[in-house]
Amino acid sequence: MDGRIQLRILVPNCCTEFLHCHVTGNANSSWGRKEKWKQAHLQFCVFLLLFFSFELVSGKKWDGVIVTQADYQALKALKREFVDFRGVLNSWNDSGAGACSGWTGIKCVNGQVIAIQLPWKGLGGRISEKIGQLQALRRLSLHDNVLVGPVPTSLGFLPHLRGVYLFNNRLAGSIPPSIGSCLLLHTLDLSNNQLTGIIPPSLANSTRLYRLNLSFNGISGSIPITLSQAPSLTFLALQHNNISGSIPASLSNLTMLEVLNLSHNQIAGSIPDELGSLSRLNSLDLSNNAISSSFPESLSKLSSLVTVNLKNNNLESQIPESIGKLSNLSVLDLSNNKFKGQIPDSIGNITGITSLDLSENNLTGEIPISLVNIQNLSSFDVSYNNLSGIVPSVLARKFNSSSFVGNIQLCGYSSSTPCPSPAPETRPSPSQGAPKRRRRRELSTKDIILIAAGALLVVLLILCCVLICCLIRKKAASRAKNSKNGGGLVSNRSAKPTAAVGREDESGAEIGGKLVHFDGPFVFTADDLLSATAEIMGKSTYGTAYKATLEDNNQVAVKRLREKITKAQKEFEIEVAQLRKIRHPNILALRAYYLGPKGEKLLVYDFMPNGSLASFLHARGPETSIPWPTRMSIAIGVTQGLCYLHTEENIAHGNLASSNILLDEQKNPKVADVGLSRLMTSAINTDAIATAGTIGYRAPEVSKLKNASTKADVFSLGVIILELLTGKSPSEATDGLDLPQWVASIVKEEWTNEVFDVELMRDDASNIGDELLNTLKLALHCVDPSPGARPESSQVLQKLLEIKTDLINEPASGDDAAVVPEKSE
Repeated sequence: MDGRIQLRILVPNCCTEFLHCHVTGNANSSWGRKEKWKQAHLQFCVFLLLFFSFELVSGKKWDGVIVTQADYQALKALKREFVDFRGVLNSWNDSGAGACSGWTGIKCVNGQVIAIQLPWKGLGGRISEKIGQLQALRRLSLHDNVLVGPVPTSLGFLPHLRGVYLFNNRLAGSIPPSIGSCLLLHTLDLSNNQLTGIIPPSLANSTRLYRLNLSFNGISGSIPITLSQAPSLTFLALQHNNISGSIPASLSNLTMLEVLNLSHNQIAGSIPDELGSLSRLNSLDLSNNAISSSFPESLSKLSSLVTVNLKNNNLESQIPESIGKLSNLSVLDLSNNKFKGQIPDSIGNITGITSLDLSENNLTGEIPISLVNIQNLSSFDVSYNNLSGIVPSVLARKFNSSSFVGNIQLCGYSSSTPCPSPAPETRPSPSQGAPKRRRRRELSTKDIILIAAGALLVVLLILCCVLICCLIRKKAASRAKNSKNGGGLVSNRSAKPTAAVGREDESGAEIGGKLVHFDGPFVFTADDLLSATAEIMGKSTYGTAYKATLEDNNQVAVKRLREKITKAQKEFEIEVAQLRKIRHPNILALRAYYLGPKGEKLLVYDFMPNGSLASFLHARGPETSIPWPTRMSIAIGVTQGLCYLHTEENIAHGNLASSNILLDEQKNPKVADVGLSRLMTSAINTDAIATAGTIGYRAPEVSKLKNASTKADVFSLGVIILELLTGKSPSEATDGLDLPQWVASIVKEEWTNEVFDVELMRDDASNIGDELLNTLKLALHCVDPSPGARPESSQVLQKLLEIKTDLINEPASGDDAAVVPEKSE
C-alpha cells in the first residue's frame, strides 16, 4: 500500500487509542505504560490531527483524487499553449485538487492522468512538449480542433500510450520518429493535417499497432519496408499525400490487413503479386497513381475483396478471366488505364457487383452477354474503348448512352446508334456467276388453301386491331373522367399521349406527351404511366408524391411538380439530364420523366416499400422495436448519400428531413428529393429555400440564405441522428424547445441517459453505451448554431464509421489494462 495512504489510516487509530488511555487511565494500553511520554504523545497526536484536518479542509487528499505534481505541471503547461476560444478549459483552475475529478477532458487513475479527451472544442495553439511528463497517459484525443505546430516529440516518452487521435487539425512539421518507442500504441490517426516529411520507419516498433491513418497530408518519400513488421495492422490509410516509390512486396506480411488505401499519391512500379496472400483484405484502393504493369492474377484469390479501385493509373495487358472469382466484389473501378483485350465473360459470375467502371481503356470485342445476369448492377461504364457489336438490350435499357459512347463500332444503345440491318443473301450461278432465274410453276390445291387461310388470318388481325383501338379509346375516356375528378397523375387539361411516346406528325410537332427513360428495372409507356392506379403519399413545397401501380402490378414512385413554379421545358430538360447522372446506393435514383402537352411534369423514381424514415420511427406499433445497429446503419447510409452529393456532385440538398429519407426492402436508406430546387424558377426557388425543411430540421441561418448550403444540410443531418438516438420526432413539443435545444439542456444537467430512446436503454448498455455517447456528441456538433463550427459531411461519415467499427473495450485500470487496446475515439 502507498505510504501516504497508510499514514491516513494510522493517524486516527493511534490518536483514538491515546485519547482513550488518557481519559480512562487504562494502564494496559501501550500509551498508558509510558506515563512520562504522555505529554509528548499528546502534542504529537494533536499535531497530526490538525494536519489531517487541514488536509480535509484544503481538499489536497492523498487518496488519488489529487493529481501528482509532475502531471499537474504538465497540464498547466498544456493549458498555457492552448488557445481556448470557447472557454472549455475554465475548469482547469490553479489548484490541482480537482484535476482528476472536475477538469474537463481529464481522466485519472491513482492521481495520474491516463486520458486527455478534448475533441471538437475549438482549441487552437500548440500541444506542449511538457505532455511527455504524463507518464501514465494512454489516450490523447484532440481531433477536430484548430491546433497548429508540430506533433510533440515527447509523445515517444510515454510508455503506456495506446491511442493518438489528432486528425482534422492544422498540425505541421514531420511525424516524430520517437513515436515508435510507444510499444503499446494501437491507433495513430494524424489524418487531415499539414504534415510533411517521411513516414518514420520506427513506427513498426509499435508491434500492437492495428490502425494507422496518415491520409490527407503532404507526406513524401516511400512506404517504409519496416511497416511489414507491424503484424497487427488491419487499417492502413495513406491516401492524398505525395508518397512515391513502389508498393513494398513485404506488405504481404500484414496478414491481418483489411483496408489498404494508397490512392492519390505518386506511387509507380507494379502491383506486387504477393498482395494476393492478404486473405482478409476487403478494400483495396490504389487509384490516381502512376502504377504500371498488369492486373495481378493473384488478387483474384482474395475472395474477401469488396472494393477494388485502380482507376487513373498506367495498368496495361489483358484483364484476367480469373477476376470472376471475386465472388464478394461490390465495386470494381479500372477506368482510365491501358487495359486491352476483351471484357472477361466471367465478370457476369460476380452477381453481387453494384458498380463496374471499365471506361477509357483499350478494350476490344463485344460486351459479354453474361453481364445481363448481374441484377444489382446500378452503375456501369464502358465508354471510350474500342468495343464493337451490339449492346445487350437489357443493358441498353438500364443505362443511358453516356455509359457506351466513345466506342465507334458499338451500336444499339440509343436511337442515334442503330445497328445496321443484315445484307440480303445472294446466290450466284455456279457457271455464269449471275442470279439463277426461278422457274414458274402453277399453284396447287394445297397452295390455294394456304393462301386463303392466310387471307382469313389477316382479316381477323384487322378486326382485333379495331377492337383494341375501341378499348383504348374507352379507357382513355375513363381516365379523362377520373382526371376531371382529381384522381389521376395529370390534370383533365392534358391530352392523352399517343402509344408511340414522343411521336411527331408530318410538320415535326410532337403529338401528346413525352416520356424519357434513363434506366431502371421497369420499362413502360406514357400510357402505362398515366393509366396507373395512383395513391397520394405526401405533398411538399415542390409538388405531390404518388405511389403508382402499373397494369403489370409493378410499382413506381411519381412526383408531380407544381406547374407554375418549374422552369420552361428546354431548361427543365437540361437540368433533368444532369440529375439523372446522380447514382449512389443511398440516393433515390431518378428513372424517367414525363412532359405533358399542357405543361405537366412528372418525375419517376424507384418505389421504396418500407416508406419513409419518419414513419418507420414514429408510426410503428409498440410490438416493433428498432435495435441500435439498425439505427446506426441508417445514420451511416444517410451520411454516405449526403457526403456523395457534397463532394462528388457539388450539390446541397436543402430540404433534408426524415420524411424524405426512404427505406428499401433491407431498410437501406435512400435520400429523396435530390436536386429538385434546380428544376424550379429562380424566384420561386429562393422563396422555397428560405422556407424549406420541416419544422425542427431547419438550420438557424437558412431563412437568410439565397442558396442552400452544405453546412445547413449537416445541421439537418444532426437532427436526424438525434431523432434516431432519442426516438422523438423534431415536431414534438419537448418543454417548449426544439429537439437539439432539448437534448443540449438534458446533457447540460448531466442526465444524459434520459436523452436516449427507452428501447436503446433496454439493450446491454455495456455493449453500446460508448457508441451512443459518441454518436450523441457528434450529433450535437452537427447542430451547432454557428455554421462554421459544424463539421463537413465527410468528417461526420468518418466519425460514424469509427464509432461503429472500433468496438474494443477500454480497460478500467491495473496491470491487465496495459495489454488490452482501448476503444478508439
